Order: sequence, then C-alpha cells, then structure tokens
Amino acid sequence: MGLDDKLTPRQIVRELDKYVVGQEEAKKAVAIALRNRSRRQMLPLEMRDEVAPKNIIMIGPTGVGKTEIARRLARLADAPFLKVESSKYTEVGYVGRDVESMIRDLTDLAVSMLRSNHSEIVSGKATQIVENRLLDILMPPLPKRGSAQKHNPELSDLPDQIDETDQIDEIDQIDEIDQEENGFEIVEMPEDDSFARTREKIRQSLKQNKLEDKVISIEVKSSMIPMIEVFSPGGFEEMDINFKDMFSGMFPKRSKERKVSVSEARGIFMEEEFDNLIDMDKVVSEALEKVENSGIVFLDEIDKIVGRDSRTGPDVSREGVQRDILPIVEGSTVATKYGMIKTDHILFIAAGAFHSSKPSDLIPELQGRFPIRVELKSLGMEEFKRILVEPKNALVKQYMALLDTEGVKIDFAEDSIDEIASLACQINDQTENIGARRLHTIMERLLSETSFSAPEMVGQQVDINAEYVRKQLADVIEDRDLSRYIL
Repeated sequence: MGLDDKLTPRQIVRELDKYVVGQEEAKKAVAIALRNRSRRQMLPLEMRDEVAPKNIIMIGPTGVGKTEIARRLARLADAPFLKVESSKYTEVGYVGRDVESMIRDLTDLAVSMLRSNHSEIVSGKATQIVENRLLDILMPPLPKRGSAQKHNPELSDLPDQIDETDQIDEIDQIDEIDQEENGFEIVEMPEDDSFARTREKIRQSLKQNKLEDKVISIEVKSSMIPMIEVFSPGGFEEMDINFKDMFSGMFPKRSKERKVSVSEARGIFMEEEFDNLIDMDKVVSEALEKVENSGIVFLDEIDKIVGRDSRTGPDVSREGVQRDILPIVEGSTVATKYGMIKTDHILFIAAGAFHSSKPSDLIPELQGRFPIRVELKSLGMEEFKRILVEPKNALVKQYMALLDTEGVKIDFAEDSIDEIASLACQINDQTENIGARRLHTIMERLLSETSFSAPEMVGQQVDINAEYVRKQLADVIEDRDLSRYIL
C-alpha cells in the first residue's frame, strides 16, 4: 500500500475547513503530523521505529477551535481519539486518577471502535440468523411425520397482515393422545408447499417490520455473577481488574425466559450473534496495533498544570503531574486489560489558553516532547459570520433543521447574520471572551420563543432580519446578562 490512497496535507486542510473556520497555521500543523504517520508506515522496519511523532501544543483562548481541529483530524484518520482534561489527573501518591489511565481509556475506545467495525462486516449474516431465530419462534419448523409437536401459543395471535387462510388453521389436528400426561399433541402435517408459504409470509412480515410489537417468549442467558462493590485507595485502577471477566468462568450461566416484543428480541439476538460471529482475539489485536500506531490523545487545559511562583500546596502536585505525563509522552509501556501498549508513536496534542502562564513554564523535559507550537487567533466579526453559515454543521443550518421538524420554516436575512456576529463580538469584548461559544448563547436566546411555540406554529415561516435580532435581544444588549444561557 502506497501513499496515493492517503489524504495529502492540502486535502486534510480542505476537509478541516468544512468544520473549522480560520486557524490555518494549526490546520497545517496537524495535517503534516497526520501525513507523517502515513509516511512512517512506508519506511523500512528498522527506521520506522526510530521516527517519533512530532507532538503539538495549541495555544489560544477558549472557543477558537482547538478541540474541534483535533477531533475532526481523528475522524479523518479513522483513529482512536481521546480528549482528556490535564487538570483531572494527580501525581502518584495523591487521591485521583493516574495519568496512565488515559492510555487504558484510549485502548477501551479502540476495542469498541474495532468491534463496531467488525459488527458491520458480519451484520448481513447476523441479520439473516436473527431473522431465522425469530421465524422459528413464531412458527417452529415441522417435525417428521408422526412425531410429537408441542403446541405453540405464539401462532394463535399472529397479526392481521398475514392471510389467515394460509395460517396454521390449515393444519388439521386429527388426534390428541396423552395430552394431560405428556403436554403435547399429535398433529397431521400439512402439505409442504402450504406450510412453506405460511412461513414465507411471516418472514416477509418480519422484513417489513410488521410484527415489531408482537410479544414473544425468548430464552436469555444471564451470568450469576454477584454484585461487587470495591472501596479502594487512589491509584487502584492501575491494577485494571475486570471482575466480570474474572468471575465469568467461576459462576455458571443460566437461561431465563423473558417476554419481550419482536423488536426487543431482535436487538438481543443481534448482540448474541455478534458475540458468536466476531473473533474478539482479532479485534483486540487490531485495536492494540491501531492505538500504538494511530492513537491520538488530546490533552486539554495543559496550562492548568503549570506550577506558579508559589511552591506550596497544590502547585507541587501540578509539577508532579507533568513529571508523570512525561514518560507517557516520551514513550513507555502501559499495562491494560487487553495487553501491553507502547506509547512511543501515539500522537499527543496539548492545548491551553496560557492566560497566566506560557508554554516555557512547563518543565523543560516536557517542553522538549512538544516541539511544534501553534498559536490560534481570537475570532472576530468576519469569522463569526462565516461560522454561522459556512461549516457543514453551521449553527444557522442546525436551527433551521431543528425547527423544520416541527413544520416551522426559518429564514435568516443577510443583515441578521451581520447583527448576530456584531453582537457576539461586542459581548466578548466587554465581558469574558468565550470565542465561538458566544454564538450558541445568542442563537439560543434569539430563537427561544420560536422554539417554545413551534408545536403551535405548524406551517408558518419566521423571517429573521436585523430588526428582529435587536428586538429579541434588547434586554441582552442592555445588560449583557447571558449567564443563564452559558453551558
């Protein structure tokens, strides 16, 4: 496999442009990092292990696109991605999560992602098996002529969608013997073609979801593992014990009969068939390889673990967290319940506002492991206007689609976009600058009355212009009080 089937850095930037406005420098940095991963895979094995990823620090205020760039990059690469807040970790010896847990969490995500991918591969076969299982419950296969067949109450109330002339009433019961003693009855078999036609009609009803609400009885396997509550000191998760797996072989599984709808049964059977059809050893093996070579960890709020001038209290712990993160970033081996993970080639993208500190305040060793630094710019009016209408997930498009589900049409005039963007800039300048998140605040306030009354406005159209924006946000413009709308 060559590089021809991989996205070039320019193509990566174009894809990121669909969701993130501006920040060209940051987009180029992550595009190069992603392309270098593909280049590394083409190197000879002895050189491949020597090429380390060039980790990135993004510097910029909140709401300018740092997290979105990293998240979209991971989706482009189909890579395991984990976003964590650096401030939630503590150094060894303090109560809290240890830094190695981020690698375990990333591995769990990768296994889940790979299992989902394998589920899609076998979904066709699983669907066919589940359909046959449901069909056998609704209309069991005929035994050989003259053998005993238990009476199936599921057949007595099949819905009207199936032609009753072709149902089981065509089966003439010719003799009943030992019914009280044995609990079954002897029936004469119908003609094969008549029985086959009936089963086929039921099969078609299943495919067309006409029987989804019918209640049936199924056997569900459940493990008799007792509930265990563990009280442990901080850092206990290092042991990474999976009690369910540990005790699954010690306690027998039992079958329990449940009455569920066909729709519920379909979901239960699909999960059972996925477990039967998917080779979990292969899934785990692929997941471990994907984590080691394609994993991306986004360390947000890294400026919050920068020590201040004071060397007492929690600041000592902050520097301790940096020391604990260092071996993970520079390359170490972490034990997970699926196996050992080498972090040498995981890409780490750190981000922080650095209002009261700067990247050079990090410990020197950690600075050296983040050689690429990009500064993201604050957003202005022009960027806000583009954010409202350009991206695939633009806010204007989102609100129009949401209210369209209620039968209400929303039309934004061009001057309304200008007014919303201008107002967002004013409030960010005069209060706390929360970047593009301010647009969420304003849009929610602007359309709150329409959203509330939408069920009674079916078929109506709401035209939003600059005057409408000023009217709806008059109180906001006056006192700038948006606190109750900020998430």
